[in-house]
Amino acid sequence: MQNVEGGWLTAEYSMLPYSTLDRKRRDITKGKIDGRSQEIQRLIGRSMRAALDMVKLGSRTIWIDCDVLQADGGTRTASITGGYVALSLALAKLQADGLLKCDPIVSPIAAVSVGVVGGVPILDLPYVEDVAAEVDMNLVMNANGEFIELQGTGEKNTFTEVELTTMLAHGRKGVAELLELQKAAIAEG
Repeated sequence: MQNVEGGWLTAEYSMLPYSTLDRKRRDITKGKIDGRSQEIQRLIGRSMRAALDMVKLGSRTIWIDCDVLQADGGTRTASITGGYVALSLALAKLQADGLLKCDPIVSPIAAVSVGVVGGVPILDLPYVEDVAAEVDMNLVMNANGEFIELQGTGEKNTFTEVELTTMLAHGRKGVAELLELQKAAIAEG
């Protein structure tokens, strides 16, 4: 981190071999990170950086390490939501140890998946619903109700503006609930 004001945050994401129904080969055995994992790592990193004031972070790099132990849909959103808790606890420790002058968190963040299955919008789809979804969407939001990232795809169908509005409402509700759960987890330390 030379000649750069502030710090950086990056993420690693990996699904462990028996996190899925069929054993998933480790990326290391393939000699490269698969495209899906690489894009999820970028998403996690972008999302986490939106929660921080990088100048207040100081001249340091933080790695958010997300290992999926059991995949049942929504692993990228769970990684962001859980990763934020880990980030918050790590920053609190740096402050307590006198290594960080002030809290660099701008706003807490959380993420949820929303989809349409059988014409019905569903929040936090498990794997069986995720693979059957006509529409799949991920929302990353901060505690101010602002979007950090919004990914929506008509997997097996197109979707209307009305359906989009309904999915966004479900997503906002889910993020609000997750932010409260995060707050409780962080308070417990």
